[in-house]
Amino acid sequence: MTTDTYETAGTFESLGVADLLVKELADQGITTPFPIQALTVADGLAGRDVCGKAKTGSGKTLAFGLPLLQRTAAALDGEGRARGHPARPRALVLLPTRELAVQVHDVLAPLAKRVSLRIAAIYGGADVDRQVAKLRKGVDVVIATPGRLIDMGDRGELSVADVEVLVLDEADRMADMGFMPQVEWVLRRLGRSHQTLLFSATLDGAVDRLVRRYLHDPVHHEVASSTQTVSAMVHRFFQVHQMDKVRVAASIARAEDKTLIFVRTKRGADRLVEQLGDEGVRAAAIHGDLRQSNRERALADFASGTLPVLVATDVAARGLHIEAVDVVVHYDPPEDHKAYLHRSGRTARAGSTGVVVSLVLWNQVVEAEVVQRRLGLRVPIIEVFSNDPRLQDLGEWEPSYEEAVI
Repeated sequence: MTTDTYETAGTFESLGVADLLVKELADQGITTPFPIQALTVADGLAGRDVCGKAKTGSGKTLAFGLPLLQRTAAALDGEGRARGHPARPRALVLLPTRELAVQVHDVLAPLAKRVSLRIAAIYGGADVDRQVAKLRKGVDVVIATPGRLIDMGDRGELSVADVEVLVLDEADRMADMGFMPQVEWVLRRLGRSHQTLLFSATLDGAVDRLVRRYLHDPVHHEVASSTQTVSAMVHRFFQVHQMDKVRVAASIARAEDKTLIFVRTKRGADRLVEQLGDEGVRAAAIHGDLRQSNRERALADFASGTLPVLVATDVAARGLHIEAVDVVVHYDPPEDHKAYLHRSGRTARAGSTGVVVSLVLWNQVVEAEVVQRRLGLRVPIIEVFSNDPRLQDLGEWEPSYEEAVI
């Protein structure tokens, strides 16, 4: 087992990526591999089992997607592609949430088209009949959440017996969400010798047990430690008053193009959207009780910049890939320092910087200090009010310990 540090790889060609895929990447303006891609793509193309430890937003989708597509296309070259049911894909990506499934599909679909592969995303909360129809047309690559994948198997619409390349994306989050029994259910039903590419922000606990049991002589690669992740962000901790908290959030949002706000509950997300609207700030929520079409519309509007504020619960926002988020606001405190990192990682993505703001009530100050200590941060907690002009330029404002509440 080896762990590597990043060394620059100049091009995708130097990693062994096929010309058709390189051309599609170039057409999208992608010419230089991100660190996780530079480390893992060559091993993936060589057929090795891979464990990649990297945070969300580091370029994991192409890190596993390029080997998956290239190897699948090569395996199917000259073979007839089966139609009908059950669908028998040759490659499978398992991931925890429907939003992540949609995003991975959208990244891989144009690349799959270049190498004549049929790709489908199946996930809960979407029309089952449409997904069945897609499967029955024949698919080579399936991107799925565990529950819907098993449901399609139970319906006799999908078999994993021919899968030769398996990707487990956001494995730690699948463990956190209780999906490991379903993941193992799938692994036990793979009928062929197969390659496994596993990507996760952490490789301990249930993920480590999965690796030890199911992966064969995996090569380990790691980029973007927690310290690097934290240092890529500008952190602000503001003590606010309960009656002024919404207005502080609104003041921050008005000064930015894209603000992502985290709350703990679905009801809290809906309530905050309404309260921000009362302050003249247009926002939408994403959480598990909303229709999938509403969630996808909100995400698309936010990603395009037509919606300035997105209010999200932790589960709904896991794995979101949205470019150029200016500020992440912890409206409700995260459960722990890991949750702080997962939330905050929606800004400062892929080498850019970003601002992360925590709104802290008087009885949450100690909790905020604990999170800071565990992250290796030392940031003053400053009392602010919604009319503070410094909220208009958080990146430039450098709070001092003379201002701190403690």
